[in-house]
Amino acid sequence: MKKLDKLIFSTLFFSMLATVTGVGIVVPLLPVYAHTLGANGLYIGLIFGAFSLSRALFLPYFGRLSDKKGRKPFIVVGLFAYSIISLAFMFSKDVNSLIFTRFLQGIASAMLMPVIQAYIGDITPKGKEGFSMGLFNMSMFFGLSLGPVIGGIINDKLSLNAAFICMGFLAFIGFLLAFFLLPPIKSEQAGYLGKAPTEWKILLRDRVIAGLFLFRFAYTLCIGVIWGFLPVLADSEFFLSSSSIGILVMLGVFISGLIHLPMGYLADRVNKNMMIAAGGFIVVFAMLYFEWSNTSQGLFYASILFGIGGGISMPALMALAVLKGNKAHAMGSVMALLTLAHSVGMFTGSVFAGMMMDLFLLREAFLMGAVMMSVGVGLFFVCTYKKNVTF
Repeated sequence: MKKLDKLIFSTLFFSMLATVTGVGIVVPLLPVYAHTLGANGLYIGLIFGAFSLSRALFLPYFGRLSDKKGRKPFIVVGLFAYSIISLAFMFSKDVNSLIFTRFLQGIASAMLMPVIQAYIGDITPKGKEGFSMGLFNMSMFFGLSLGPVIGGIINDKLSLNAAFICMGFLAFIGFLLAFFLLPPIKSEQAGYLGKAPTEWKILLRDRVIAGLFLFRFAYTLCIGVIWGFLPVLADSEFFLSSSSIGILVMLGVFISGLIHLPMGYLADRVNKNMMIAAGGFIVVFAMLYFEWSNTSQGLFYASILFGIGGGISMPALMALAVLKGNKAHAMGSVMALLTLAHSVGMFTGSVFAGMMMDLFLLREAFLMGAVMMSVGVGLFFVCTYKKNVTF
């Protein structure tokens, strides 16, 4: 049985941690900043949605190509591009330029997320899929939890431009780690590199992959609602400071990351489908709690619940994805599909929530998220019902 390569895992972990922390720095700042530039709900949604749209367009290409050509080139180039594009936010002085910069950032992101996750899947020992993906995902969740707090403090003490510089600097650290520490392509452990991966039409017809895709779509739709509009709700109705908003956004992400490792360990030993569904139901309740909250304290409770739901469901979901990727000899393609679900979900959530804000009330956006998450859990059951998931 192969063992987990600790050097590769650590390099990818800390590269992702640095990069995602940088992204998290601007998450609570962009909606409020755009609002001060005169952006309405739809435009705030487009600022977040542009990133997800461009990433969705390029994900299948980069994920597929990494199955054929290797992982390292895409990771290195993507991290370097991310660091350069991050600095472009400093020169974005209107809503349209913000949307364009986010669009470019999404292209760079498309080279990173599915390829890095595929690399982790390549080096994961059999039977440890939940544990390995749960441990790695902590880098993303801790980065996104640290980032908003740091971003709020930087914005309060220094300036918004300082936050953008910090984001670019952290991405550059990730680039240096990947460039110098990842082994060359010929040493990568995906034995099927250079061979033709399983055809797209076969992957797209797989019911389990479809179920994972739909659940991931619904879950990240809710994230799009929270990231895009929870800061606006906290600022406009509860008058929270940038630091407090950063903590609010961070809390759910931090809780999720904190329980990813034990939940990943559990996912290797119990029914993964039930873990995914249970987490989904908790997410539904959390989205309803956001809508019901009449105090800032209620928003914090809802954020904690959302983190618990994601922390239960995501390690099991990613473990199934690794198993599918290994079986199909198309790890990059499978991870690209799930990241595509993430991107489309973020885009749909941010844009539709913006429309709900403009047409009805800001809080109705969270109700929409609860409804869509309920549908996602239901479709996941339909796609995996009576499916004994063996690989």
